[in-house]
Formats: sequence, structure tokens, C-alpha cells
Amino acid sequence: MKRVIVVSPEDAKPELLARRLRMQGYLVEVAKEAAEAALLALGNPPAAVVADLWMPSISGVQLCRLLKAEAATEHVPVILRGPEGQRNRFWADRAGAAAYVVRGRIGDLVRSLERSIATAPASDDFFTYLQGAGVDVRDRIAAHLDAALFDSVIASEVRALATCGDFERLFDLFSQLIAQIPSYRWLSLESTAPRRLGLHTDPTRRERSELEARLALSLPDDVPVIAVEDEDARGDEAGPAALVEPVLFGGETIGHVALAACEPSHLNDRRLVQVLAREIAGPLRIVSLLEESRRQATTDGLTGLLNRRAFLAALHNELARSQRNRYPVSIALLDADLFKQVNDLRGHATGDAVLSALGRTLRAGLREIDIVARWGGEEFVIAFSGTDLAGAEIAAERIRRSIESLVIQDGRGERVPVTVSIGLAEFIATENMEGVIDRADRAMYAAKSSGRNRVCASLNEPPAARHSLSA
Repeated sequence: MKRVIVVSPEDAKPELLARRLRMQGYLVEVAKEAAEAALLALGNPPAAVVADLWMPSISGVQLCRLLKAEAATEHVPVILRGPEGQRNRFWADRAGAAAYVVRGRIGDLVRSLERSIATAPASDDFFTYLQGAGVDVRDRIAAHLDAALFDSVIASEVRALATCGDFERLFDLFSQLIAQIPSYRWLSLESTAPRRLGLHTDPTRRERSELEARLALSLPDDVPVIAVEDEDARGDEAGPAALVEPVLFGGETIGHVALAACEPSHLNDRRLVQVLAREIAGPLRIVSLLEESRRQATTDGLTGLLNRRAFLAALHNELARSQRNRYPVSIALLDADLFKQVNDLRGHATGDAVLSALGRTLRAGLREIDIVARWGGEEFVIAFSGTDLAGAEIAAERIRRSIESLVIQDGRGERVPVTVSIGLAEFIATENMEGVIDRADRAMYAAKSSGRNRVCASLNEPPAARHSLSA
């Protein structure tokens, strides 16, 4: 016979419901209040519990959450009943109730009870019986409410990070928040698209923390690390194994949160990492979308280089720094020789392959401090930072030879010869950005008119008349 606990306040009359359930073959045990029902359930888990949504002292919502949070009764279905209303159904659903039935509709309750018991997972009666011994129900409910409040506060703080515009700022603020809660050796947040690792660690164990994080997350050495190093992370050499949880967004794994706690570890560390992984999903996804949007707005899709607008913005800042810090900057304009013939005779797919190869070659042959972009069509532009005209000539000649030696084949397997004409100009403090680009452009056309596949440099004297850049 299946045992059911019915909770009914003292001012209610449970006889009608109890009689109806006994007619259906249930063994009914009536409790006058929620605390009594919780003790009965935890000491000897029933097939189901029926309670009012709102009751004095302990509500049906609190009772349901307590039973769902305890190992003894997590699979015991709870049927809540009360007045008609969408809000009441909402609270019952969020509390984890198996069903919500309007009070007085005993037939609906009996049918819901039968369905809930039939679909409930089986439980280990011996194990659950031990879990219920000597329970202070009100203390347990208070503890669960405190835990729920804690989770809610953490969730709110983490969700607020969605306003960060990039991953570095997101992880910095994320680590500042989490460092206030547990003590840990290191904390990491991995993003899968693009793949990168945020790592918060004590400066004295930076290398060790990175090694442990890579092992915990199975990350290869080529995944870049964004490190936040300060004393908020502990410098302990050893501790418990790292706790790792996936960051899921729409059922897709978009990253991982990992935390290497200190000794002694806290029982709530696992729960904390689970909450963090759940709540960081939205901010991480938003940051990834913002970064991708900015990348698409500033990047040429074919070559992967900066586009013209992004280059001009970067060059403006670079020239301002060069004037402030008194270091030279040189500009190179490159034009692929006879590119129209490649498109006309070999097809646009071959032309795209040539431009893509030029982009790869330029990226590989330049320093990180240099700025390179697709200027438009078959033209490319480079800003050599900290480089005078003589140094730019050496670098440009090296690039010219690398491009000349490229092996690119068309659709028929025939090699496509590729050369470039390069014009150079060094920025002069008395001219503007348009002026130095204009001089490099004139030098490039001088290289083309004098036979192509060569480097020509402009004299370090701006022309008397300024020329605006053409569109």
C-alpha cells in the first residue's frame, strides 16, 4: 500500500481528502503542519506529499524546496494545492512541485497524485531513512533559504558582468568578484570561441597555476592566456583537485569555469562553481558576440587583415604616439602587379587566392607592433612602427622578395606569378596623416611606372601642396 502524507493546517478539515485517498488504496498520514510533515517524510520517505501552497509558519513552497534539496526525499513528488491563479502555479512550478491543483478539486488531485507516483524515480529506502533521523526542520529550511539567497546574490553579481565589452575586462571583474568568496590557488575561465584562457593566480606561482589549469581543462600550449596576477589568489603550493564545470548556453558548451581551492576545502565550493558556470554563460556569450561584431567591422573578410577604416584609426593613434615619444613611423603602400590580368585570364577565384596569400605573407613577415591592412582592391598598406625610411626600405625589400617567391596555382594547376610594387614614405612631424599616405602612394606609382616589382621611397620632404586621399 502506497503511503501519502497530507499536510493540512488545524483550521482545515482533511477528513474528506483523506477518505477519498483511502478509497483509492493509499495509506494516508495526516500532518497538522509543514514541520511535522517534513519530519515524517525525512524519517520514512512516502510515495508522495500533498500540501497547501500557503500555510502558516512554513509554506508549501518552502516545504517543497526542503524535500527536493534533501537526499532522503529529492525524488518524492509533492502536490501543492491552493486558489486558482497563474501566479500560484508559477510558484509551485519554481518550487519543484510535481503538480499544482486548485483546492477543492479532489478528482484532479487524485489523478495528479497517481501520475506523479507512477513517474517518480525509485529511491533507496534504507539510505533515506538514515538521512531523516534527528532533523531540526526549521533549521534546515533556514539553511536552504540562506543558500538560495546566496546563490541569488552571486547570480545577480555575475549577470551584471554582461556589460563588459571584451573578454579581458570580463575576466578581470569576474576574478575580483569571486576572490571575495572562497580562498583559492587559482581561478580560470575558458572561452571556446575564440579559444582562450583567463587565469587568476598569485604572482609567485604563475607558471605552476597555468600548468595546472591547462591540465584540468585539457588545453594545448597554443591557447593564449590572459593572466590576472595579484595576492587575492593564495600562493599555496598544494591543495584539493580543481573543480571544473562546463559553461552551457543554449545546450552548447561555450567554455569552462575551474577553481583550485585551498585547504581546507569548503563543502559549498562545488555548488559555487556550478552557480558561476551557469550564470557566466550569458555574459560570456554577449562578450563573444560583441568581439566578433567588432572584428567583422574592422577586418577584411578575404585576407583577415584590418580594413581601411580600422587602419586609419590605428594609424592616427600611432602617429600621435610617435610625435609624443619622438620615434619614427614609415608607411608602405603595396599594389599587386598586373592583378587585373589574373582576374581576367584565370578567374576571380584565383584572384581571391592571390589576395589571401598576400594577406598571409604580410602577417607572417611583420612584427606585432606594425600595422597592416588591405587598403582596397589589390592594394595593401603597412605602418612600420619605430622605423625610419632606411629601415622601412630593408623591410619592404624583404617583403617584396617573399611575395615574389610565392607558389600559387590556378584552377588548372598552373603557377600564378605574383609580384608587388611598393612605395615608402617616412612620417614628418609637420605633415598630417593624409600627407604621408599620399607620398607613399606617389612612390608606389613611381615603382610601377619604372618597371614594377620594386621598392621606391619618397624623399622625406612633404610636397608643398597637400592632397586629400581619394575615396
